[in-house]
Amino acid sequence: MRRSPNLQVMVQAAQKAARVLARDFGEVEQLQVSLKGPGDFVTAADRRAEQIITDELRRQRPNFAMLAEEGGADGDGGARWIVDPLDGTSNFLHGLPHFAISIALEMNGELVAACIFDPIKQELFTADRGQGAWMNGRRLRVSARRELDRSMIGCGIPVLNWEGRERGFSGQFDRVSAKVAGIRRYGAASLDLAYLAAGRLDGFWEFGLKPWDVAAGIVLVREAGGQLGTLEGGGLMERGTLVAANPEIYPRLVALLEG
Repeated sequence: MRRSPNLQVMVQAAQKAARVLARDFGEVEQLQVSLKGPGDFVTAADRRAEQIITDELRRQRPNFAMLAEEGGADGDGGARWIVDPLDGTSNFLHGLPHFAISIALEMNGELVAACIFDPIKQELFTADRGQGAWMNGRRLRVSARRELDRSMIGCGIPVLNWEGRERGFSGQFDRVSAKVAGIRRYGAASLDLAYLAAGRLDGFWEFGLKPWDVAAGIVLVREAGGQLGTLEGGGLMERGTLVAANPEIYPRLVALLEG
């Protein structure tokens, strides 16, 4: 497996930040926490990780633009990093060891490289466009399951006043759960998509995800042979309901979600 120079920069930045996140995770009760919105927390660890990542990316590629969850958009041009320094913040805050760093590279409007790193499990998911998806050096492929009743599907679940509740989630959940082997809500969309690429999940859907939640996962799923779309018909990083699955399950999952 060969990584492009840009992907290698992404991996180095993620691994550097991961050391800090892993340390802070061990001291989660002492972290300063502020409320950013209903059910959406941001921690001192989140900000520290983002600073490490953005500093490293800017040092290596000073002319690239940046879109980061906490820092927002910065710069312009044909190349842009898309960064989520801590996907799964609520898991992190509650001591659940399921969260990740997610970095994607967009060139001239096209997603071309991805890095998703789970600091606790030490699983590094990477992809360069046209070069396949990988986890710790092992080639990834989406699952080959064809039967819904044997499929495991990931999703996001509305909490508090999240508007996804008004987008018919309850009906979607009922229709899907009646047909599949299981539904899982892990709380970190980047890892849901990475798990889909690795064949651990057969499908996934969630409403209202942001570009930094999904950009790297989109590359991984595509490179692993998966299919993605939105129920609303918009772009994959536009606000809507992202659906992803292996090619056999995808059309049937979409049909269930649409009712």
